[in-house]
Amino acid sequence: MAQKFTSSFTNEEKEMYMREALGEARLAFEQEEVPIGCVIVHNGNIIARGSNVRELTQDATTHAEMNAIRFANHSLSSFRLENSALFVTVEPCVMCAGAILLSRIPEVYYGSANAKGGACGSVVDVMDIPAINHAPFVEGGILQEECGRIMTEFFQDKRAKKRNDTPK
Repeated sequence: MAQKFTSSFTNEEKEMYMREALGEARLAFEQEEVPIGCVIVHNGNIIARGSNVRELTQDATTHAEMNAIRFANHSLSSFRLENSALFVTVEPCVMCAGAILLSRIPEVYYGSANAKGGACGSVVDVMDIPAINHAPFVEGGILQEECGRIMTEFFQDKRAKKRNDTPK
């Protein structure tokens, strides 16, 4: 049976860390990357930050969560990110949820749900598979409107640019 975790953050702390993740999402937006940002907090300190860089790297695995996890692994010199929490602006996909489980991150917080590929309950729930011996605490909806707004703006801008680039 998987160990069950609980939240170790106040609502104010959750919002503070999600604002940091939103800052990473804004950086991605400025680089014309899908604006998803992530921070990893370990013992009360941000030890890693990440944003999507798929266009820059031409690497489908360079999602915000994956990048932050890699940086956190290096920061702690360990693949186990126990005593850590991951804050991400959009619900993790299956790949990122798998990496979170393998990293043993006990707490996951996300902003907006991912209706097309969310793996923390929106489409599938990778975090609650009985056969897996690690079940992190997951909470969505942290600064949901702000997190959703940056995604909406990004894709509206992208569609507008595409329309303007289409020959007439």
